[in-house]
Amino acid sequence: MAPAAADTIVRHFKDTGRDPSYYDLIITGDLGHIGRELAAKLMADEGYVLGSTFTDCGIKIFDKAKQDTHAGGSGCACSAVTFAGYLHNNLRRKSIDKILFVPTGALLSPTSSQQGQNIPGIAHAVAIENVR
Repeated sequence: MAPAAADTIVRHFKDTGRDPSYYDLIITGDLGHIGRELAAKLMADEGYVLGSTFTDCGIKIFDKAKQDTHAGGSGCACSAVTFAGYLHNNLRRKSIDKILFVPTGALLSPTSSQQGQNIPGIAHAVAIENVR
């Protein structure tokens, strides 16, 4: 899913003419620590260094050291839980004004799995901004 997230974010920047500094937070869903690092490297290879504004919903939900989550939190609810609670509250309080929200997922298919094919990763980006 990290390649899908990186590709979606890079395409967003190219399509809109924006760069990472435009957003207060760029957050993927479901990549965890290792996937976030891989996505960051793939984007850096394309000339987009995201820095500290780039994180992942699974990283926000779970404490890697205390909960032994290994790579970080994962699962289909990571994006929804993080947006419905943490991100929405920060938008309402206006502590964050511009978010690039990039939930990720896998297109699991019994047919492709049984045939030994790769599982495609997907990502979609939603730019969310407070209007003043």
